Amino acid sequence: MKKIRFCAMLAVMMFLAACTPKEEGFRIKRGTNLSHWLSQTDVRGNDRKYHIQEDDFQRLHELGFDHVRLPIDEVQFWDEDHNQLPQAWELLDNALDWARKYELRVIVDLHIIRAHYFNAVNEGGDEANDLFTNTESQQWLVEMWRQLSDFMKNRSTSWVAYEMMNEPVAPEHEQWNEIVKMLHKSMRELEPERVLVIGSNMWQGHWTMKYLRLPENDPNIILSFHYYNPQLLTHYGAPWTPVGRYKGPITYPGVMISEEDYAAAPDSVKPALEEFRGVIWGKDKIREQMADAIAVAERYGVQLFCGEWGVYEPVDRELAYAWTKDMLEVFDEYDIAWTTWCYDADFGFWDQKAHDYKDKQLVELLMNNSKGLEE
Repeated sequence: MKKIRFCAMLAVMMFLAACTPKEEGFRIKRGTNLSHWLSQTDVRGNDRKYHIQEDDFQRLHELGFDHVRLPIDEVQFWDEDHNQLPQAWELLDNALDWARKYELRVIVDLHIIRAHYFNAVNEGGDEANDLFTNTESQQWLVEMWRQLSDFMKNRSTSWVAYEMMNEPVAPEHEQWNEIVKMLHKSMRELEPERVLVIGSNMWQGHWTMKYLRLPENDPNIILSFHYYNPQLLTHYGAPWTPVGRYKGPITYPGVMISEEDYAAAPDSVKPALEEFRGVIWGKDKIREQMADAIAVAERYGVQLFCGEWGVYEPVDRELAYAWTKDMLEVFDEYDIAWTTWCYDADFGFWDQKAHDYKDKQLVELLMNNSKGLEE
């Protein structure tokens, strides 16, 4: 009788072990951003609560994604007096539970804070970015991560990583390096094994990677960059960008704009088009631009990660697919992990309101056609 009970218990233990996701370290391949939920939106209450639900995580898992990047904003988690706002923390908790249930690793990304906004430079000034000169703002950034760490410290280091800050735009590269050093020191006192995602200055651009100083001899770091080049394609028609005001024809791959089309463009748009004249765009150009990021990752011995890339929804789909295919091939060639921007907003493939795919071909391309979508 005891032998039967032992065998039954052993069978149950083996079943539970088989059903439990394996702890393999925080290694990632392909994911997407769950944007405009806990970041970059004024929506609150039940509309925010039900915007992203468990079925979204299930869907992403079934498609073949292995992780999500989850942007969060200070204004959703703390009021102006630094008091925590409970509902956002509850939603974050739910998201981490759902992600683990469906075997999706999560990068919690502190996207926008009151002392720093990545678009402040584009919008005419640095008044929103006193982070780089204000000691109190820097101390509060450290404290925000202390509170986030306290909230998430019991989550497995194999399943949850922290991205210190999104798209820094420090006037001097060394200002960002000093903040990286400060944040790293603070977080390592709290969580020595937690994976930290760190990007370069000026919107996590590939061109500033050579100025970034990562902490030495820390294997639990992921190096992040963002890539939307050529913007004449990825942001074609985007009203918030200078290049988006161009309405003429473009080509990809190859020289994107002919001299005839450049001459016909409004004078107000021509400065934004100048950098694209005579430049051949394709995989070779993408590979060339990513070279610095690849070299820095190799130097520090860390995983390289493209945390944002994608094409604005109104862009001609055939051009969008051609660029996406080239990007994926370069990612595979250099073992670069990635998260698209994004799941269900202007660059996304899912329509949350219609509860249906708005671009099935795009998501099939992202998944290398390994997962067919039902009609």
